[in-house]
Amino acid sequence: MAAFPASGEIEAYLHKHIPLSAAMGVRVLAADSTGVRLSAPLEPNINHRATVFGGSASAVAILTAWAWLHFTLRAAGQPSRLVIQQNTVDYLAPIAGKFEAHCAAPEAATLEKFLHTLSRHGRARIEVGAVLTCNGKKVAAFAGGYVAIKLDRIE
Repeated sequence: MAAFPASGEIEAYLHKHIPLSAAMGVRVLAADSTGVRLSAPLEPNINHRATVFGGSASAVAILTAWAWLHFTLRAAGQPSRLVIQQNTVDYLAPIAGKFEAHCAAPEAATLEKFLHTLSRHGRARIEVGAVLTCNGKKVAAFAGGYVAIKLDRIE
């Protein structure tokens, strides 16, 4: 499996191909085969209660898992069109400042099955989670189902 690009390259890719990520102030803190960690400031994501808008928190969580999957597929030599199919977010506490989302890689067997199915059938589905934190405190939990459709080339 090829290596992940540098965090700066991933951030530039996200801002170019998913412009909402730039408008939200999303930054890539870390990215490798074990997971992705993104951050976003309060200001562009604020709601009427001076906390993070729930849609912004959800969007950053979706983006975190999407980014890990997208670059994992590229590193595995399986370029794909990747979309979210369904998701849930459990909001555990108000997010009153800069926040982070961390998507950890699923178990190796789960990833292997996903990659094998995609290679064999040209389409595969996987569940990925993420945890949102603010000032070191867990504030939300995300679970999302993503579908990958194999492409002939990297987009």
